[in-house]
Amino acid sequence: MTSGILYLLASVGFSVTVAVLLKLARRYQVDVRQAIAMNYAVAALLCWAVLRPDAARLLTPATPWLVLAALGVLLPSVFLAMAAAVRHAGIVRSDAAQRLSLFIPLLAAFLLFGEPVSGRKLAAILLAFSALACLLRRPAAGHDGPADGRSIWVWPLVVWAGYGVIDILFKQVARAGTAFAGGLLLAFVLAGVLMLVYLLWRRVRWEGRHLLAGVALGLANFGNILTYIRAHQSLPEHPALVFASMNMGVITLGTLVGALVFREPLTRINAAGIALALGAIVLMAPW
Repeated sequence: MTSGILYLLASVGFSVTVAVLLKLARRYQVDVRQAIAMNYAVAALLCWAVLRPDAARLLTPATPWLVLAALGVLLPSVFLAMAAAVRHAGIVRSDAAQRLSLFIPLLAAFLLFGEPVSGRKLAAILLAFSALACLLRRPAAGHDGPADGRSIWVWPLVVWAGYGVIDILFKQVARAGTAFAGGLLLAFVLAGVLMLVYLLWRRVRWEGRHLLAGVALGLANFGNILTYIRAHQSLPEHPALVFASMNMGVITLGTLVGALVFREPLTRINAAGIALALGAIVLMAPW
C-alpha cells in the first residue's frame, strides 16, 4: 500500500472522527462552543508549525480581507451547524450533506463564472440534488416531535449550504494570490478570535473538559486537512482518485459508523440517497 493511499485513508478517518466527536459531545454534555473555539486555536498552531506559511505574504495589499472575514464568521458558524446536524440528524446525513456541498462551487462556476456546462457535470449536479432530497427525507412519524422533525432536515441543509459557500470563499482566496497555508492560517485565527469574543460576551463558564474536547477536535480537524494535502502531493498524477476516494470514503465510513455504532435509523429513501451521492461523486470526478 502506497503512502498516498495511507494518507487518503487517514484523511477519511480524521473526517469521520470529527463527526463522531461532535456526536459524543452531547452524550458527555460537552459545550461545543468552547470545544470549537479551542479547536481553532489548536488548528491554527498546527497550521503554523506544520505547513509553515510565509509570514511576509500574509499581510500584503492583495490579501482579500473581506473574504477572510467572511470565512472567519462562517467557519465557526457552520461548525456549530454541523454539531447540531450530527446531534439531530445523525452522522450519516451530516457527513453526506457536507460532502455533497462540493456541488455548490460547481454550480457557482456555471452561474457566476461562466464555465461551460457539460452533460456529465449537469448529470452529476442533478444526481447530487436528488441525493440531497433523499437524505433529508425524514420518517413520516417522528418520535421526537415536530420541532425535532424539522431539525432532521434543516441542519444538514445548513451544513450543505454553509460548506459550499466556504469552498467558494477559499477559492476566491486562492484566486487573489494568497497561498493556501497562509489563507488557512488567517481563516483559523479569525474564526478562533470571533468565537472567543462571542464566548466572552456570553460570559460562559470555562471548564477544562470542554477545552480538552476542543483539543481532540482540533487535532482531528487539522489531521483531516493535512493528510488530504499529503494525499494529493503523494499522488500528483491521480487527482481524480484522491477527490473521489476521499468523498466516497467519508460517506461510506460515516454510514457504517452511524448505522453500526450509533444505531442511526435509515429509511430506504435515505439509503437510496447515499447511493445517489456516491454516483454523483463518481460523475463529478475529473476522470
